[in-house]
Amino acid sequence: MTKTKVLLVGESWVTSATHFKGFDQFGSVTFHLGAEPLVDVLRDSPFALTYMPAHEAAEGFPFEAAGLAEYKAILLSDIGANTLLLPPSVWLGGKPVANRLKLIRDWTAAGGGLAMIGGYFSFQGIDGRARWRNTPVEAALPVRCLPYDDRIEVPEGFVPEIVDPAHPILDGIAGPWPVLLGANAVEPAPDSHLIASLPQSEGGHPLLVTGSHGRGRTAAWTSDIGPHWVPNEFVAWPGYGRLWRNLLTWLTAAAQ
Repeated sequence: MTKTKVLLVGESWVTSATHFKGFDQFGSVTFHLGAEPLVDVLRDSPFALTYMPAHEAAEGFPFEAAGLAEYKAILLSDIGANTLLLPPSVWLGGKPVANRLKLIRDWTAAGGGLAMIGGYFSFQGIDGRARWRNTPVEAALPVRCLPYDDRIEVPEGFVPEIVDPAHPILDGIAGPWPVLLGANAVEPAPDSHLIASLPQSEGGHPLLVTGSHGRGRTAAWTSDIGPHWVPNEFVAWPGYGRLWRNLLTWLTAAAQ
């Protein structure tokens, strides 16, 4: 069986810590991957996932349309726009290169499936630093970013409100849904379709939204791929894997 190729970009980070022990101190650096739950649920699925961590994307994400041609869907998750706007050749070398945000937009218009997944560097992100607002990628998405820190932290948890239970992305997913611990606040774009939202007690913001751009399909899931906003109980829930497989099935239908 030929699998549908999907590119996940982001979901990695490096942590530098300083440890103080009385008079003495030392430093440590650790590397983390955040998409293992998604990798696991897609392992025996119809989808072949290429996982490009954030630190590789600056130079590894294609600079030409031909480099994206093999993929039917692109998932951007917890990676700021600057990583794609400022590769070393621009930031350090002062050389012009292709604008990869425009490349993603045009690839989507040609029939690709584009989704953004929530996180601290998704949509507008922590302190507004994700910087996807007013970009070519935002123009392709079914939501609009807010001009400030858009995080909604709900440590006590919230249960999603299902607006369109008959949508194919929710096919076979039975409630009750486990709680989520946060999301990015966004506004739905014109002609988008709202499938699920945060409860009104948390502002009623979109949680799962679909749309289109040219011949391509687009989606936004404003919570996370895994912890912390998606707690372990949600990852262990049978609906977690079904949700992602359904989302990719719907997202790539236009590209078949």
